[in-house]
Amino acid sequence: MHNSNIPSSQELPSSAKLLKSTIIAAITAVVILVTIVMPAEYGIDPTGVGKVLGLKRMGEIKVSLAKEAELDAELGESSTSLSAAEVKQPVVAEKTSALNTHEMTLTLAPDEGREIKVTMPKGAAVDYVWETSGGKANFDVHGDSKALDINYHSYYKGSEQKREGTLIAAFDGNHGWYWRNRTSEPLTITLKTSGDYTEIKRY
Repeated sequence: MHNSNIPSSQELPSSAKLLKSTIIAAITAVVILVTIVMPAEYGIDPTGVGKVLGLKRMGEIKVSLAKEAELDAELGESSTSLSAAEVKQPVVAEKTSALNTHEMTLTLAPDEGREIKVTMPKGAAVDYVWETSGGKANFDVHGDSKALDINYHSYYKGSEQKREGTLIAAFDGNHGWYWRNRTSEPLTITLKTSGDYTEIKRY
């Protein structure tokens, strides 16, 4: 039986038409990749269209969040936890530090992070108050000790414009504050400290 549904050779697209359609599709894909996908996902904007559409900023935030999550994961994996017995042990070492008072400032660009730490023996305390010049800053209060092979010990973290309190060292080492500016404008943080520490450093 003759099949009338089979298209004739005249109805089939020519090789030239197929090639033209393929080239157009490839060019369209490249344009979408460069103007939309790259700015929105990676913060890369070679044409400037992403910045106009607000996609570049979104991509930069995504990349920054991904890097921060990766850093948190690395710090979590490499941290050495203190046992309950270690934390509750009385302070037996003589205190070698004297009461110190300092005021330090940090200015952070959008998405930038920096920290200030004091060196204290176990059981020593530092009173502190810090405040930003504008919006809230993400903060992470933690400690470390090369001598005890402690890369990261978390005290607490959050997001605030101002915070004050007393930080008590859980072990001999460096203890302090890390801030990250999540606003779209530069942010200045002023930290005032007073306590039993030997050194204070800005990183």
